[in-house]
Amino acid sequence: MKKNLLALLVVITFCSCKTKKKTESKTEIIVIGTQHKPVPNFNSEILFNILEKVKPDLILLELDSTKFTADFKLKAVRENELIASEKYRLKYPTTKLRPFEFEGRNPYRIDHGMRPTDGLTLKLVDSLYQANLLTASESEIFKAYQDALDPIIVIAAKNPKGWNNAKGDSLCAYRQFQQYQRIPKITNAREEFANRFVTKPNGEKISYRDGYQLWADFWDLRNQTMAKNIMTISEQNAGKRIVVLCGFMHRYYILKELKRRTIDKNIVLKEYYEN
Repeated sequence: MKKNLLALLVVITFCSCKTKKKTESKTEIIVIGTQHKPVPNFNSEILFNILEKVKPDLILLELDSTKFTADFKLKAVRENELIASEKYRLKYPTTKLRPFEFEGRNPYRIDHGMRPTDGLTLKLVDSLYQANLLTASESEIFKAYQDALDPIIVIAAKNPKGWNNAKGDSLCAYRQFQQYQRIPKITNAREEFANRFVTKPNGEKISYRDGYQLWADFWDLRNQTMAKNIMTISEQNAGKRIVVLCGFMHRYYILKELKRRTIDKNIVLKEYYEN
């Protein structure tokens, strides 16, 4: 009798746990690629209206913690995402705003010599290209890099759904591949980039070649860190609907990382225009 009762309790407990697992709310993550500055086809009001439809519990912003007060209020509200998010938070006070950016992004780039070597390097490549001083293969690389921006300009002039989709992600991924994987094939091969230097804040010199390579590597580090931060916050807010606002050139990378990191987790990735 006792054995039968024990077996019955085990079955009831197992079924109860199974039912609870099935009915447990999934965490929803909606990554919305944005344009930081207002343009005719995208501004803070358009983004606010999107937030109104999505109704997030939590909005993650492409900022680090220094842009927030101790109680997570925004210190300055200038860009589209910040204006829209603050307006939404004021209307729905239970909504949380949180940062997910690589902490200290800009000082990190400057201190390590990625800036201004990034811009100076690209200007030098362009000048060599214009003067027909690059090899045929190098010219092909630089032209592909330039041409990769054209279709992105086209989608950026559409409504937000025009770049928040798989095609837009693919175009951005291709362009960033050209910039961070292909351009170094020029800068790492030519002496012009090894023989020009900038001085870092600590007084050390760094070549255009090394500075640009660090900048290219930082693209991976930054996006992977942002995805990791998003996952940490999401796991701390299980069952919530979370909107991630990021510059749309980052969207493809963040989504790729989140898809990998959410395997076998109670988290679903959605588009803002999906029901």
